[in-house]
Amino acid sequence: MKIKFGTDGWRARIAEDFTFANVEVVTQALVDYLKTQNGSGKISILVGYDRRFASDLFAQRTAEVLAGNGISVDLLTQDVPTPLVSFEVKRLGLDGGVLITASHNPPDFNGYKFKAPYGGSATPAITDQIEALIGATPPRRLSMEEAKAAGLLRQIEPSDDYRRHIEDFIAINELRKADVLVIADPMHGTGGRWIETMLSGGRIRVETIRGERDPLFGGVLPEPMPWNLELTARTIRDRGALMALVTDGDADRVGAMDERGEYINTHQILMIMLLHLIRRKGWMGSVARTFSQSVIVRRIAESYGLRLFETPVGFKHIGEIMLDPANDFLIGGEESGGIGVRGHIPERDGILNCLLLLEAVLATGKNPSEIVRDIWREFGEFHFERRDLHVPVLSGQELVTRMREKTPDTFAGYRVTATATLDGTKLIFEDESWILFRQSGTEPVLRIYCEATSIDKMKKMMDEGERLAMQN
Repeated sequence: MKIKFGTDGWRARIAEDFTFANVEVVTQALVDYLKTQNGSGKISILVGYDRRFASDLFAQRTAEVLAGNGISVDLLTQDVPTPLVSFEVKRLGLDGGVLITASHNPPDFNGYKFKAPYGGSATPAITDQIEALIGATPPRRLSMEEAKAAGLLRQIEPSDDYRRHIEDFIAINELRKADVLVIADPMHGTGGRWIETMLSGGRIRVETIRGERDPLFGGVLPEPMPWNLELTARTIRDRGALMALVTDGDADRVGAMDERGEYINTHQILMIMLLHLIRRKGWMGSVARTFSQSVIVRRIAESYGLRLFETPVGFKHIGEIMLDPANDFLIGGEESGGIGVRGHIPERDGILNCLLLLEAVLATGKNPSEIVRDIWREFGEFHFERRDLHVPVLSGQELVTRMREKTPDTFAGYRVTATATLDGTKLIFEDESWILFRQSGTEPVLRIYCEATSIDKMKKMMDEGERLAMQN
């Protein structure tokens, strides 16, 4: 197979393409890349993994190949949130980190992420170089016992520094004073009981659902999208909770539901957090949004005179903006729940963002649904939906191309006034409603995104988009 790094790492179906042999090949290419960056000095790498089937074994094989090339390796002894590895890479000044994780993909997938020395996802420039070296050198490997005996491999427990940093960033003691009930839902992923334990010791009550490891994720994808959160919604209503805080399979994405058990979409999460940083913390700076993020985020940035960056889909593009001090970065987010914030690692972090969202909600003294309505009154009402269609890749690509090259004058009865093609094809309408067709970079899925000024309009456009995709 041709091994490609998508929006964040390489992912493939276990036993079909994600095999021990291919993990060895990718790791050897990573070694060859690392040696171009540090050819004479000692290279140190941290290796972690998620809760998927055999992730610990794939992580061990990765560590064995790294050690077989003379690289010093620390292999974590338990599954951890992806951002913990990114944080530790930066804190310890390592040459990088490897995560065995497929994030939110189906349970029969696994994946391989490389975290660069700055504590964030490898940039496209880095992954391009790694891809170019795949297959160039046969993998060299030491067994665990040989690597330990040679002093090249250690098995270590996760440090507590990541936890302490988040507690300081959020002012956790203030959150603990709130007399509310919150549901934490890690969706059987590496978020585990992190939120519950970090908030323990005060008046606030946190109940964790789906906190245990389940490589099948309870039969749903470990992605905080509304169709995967029926149990979460029922639990909120049954328990009378203020809200639910949700993380995905490797806990780098944030999701949420309000006091009614209704989904707080990722556009709205970014809006709430952005306004909290500006109005209550007094922070200013630039804002970044991916191509599938909300019109309202742009309107908020413009209302405060903040510089706005728009990037292709994938948090690694926002990470690049975060890395440049000249950009004076404040906050940035993608539609799928990845958000980065100044003062933390240049990485999305579901644990930190869940707590920051909770801080923002508690600071208003209002229910989450009221906060969203307040934002609509001030900046305009928009409703969003995303549909993931399992259609042949070539068919999906053809539809994206047709929308770009033969753009219709009207779509679902609404006049098209502009197109944008930064990542996929976006049709834009007179009231700034839009629909985007985009082939996924990590799985065989055509994604259709739509944001419109009413639910009826949004549904009508989405139905037309799906009809075109299925007949294509």
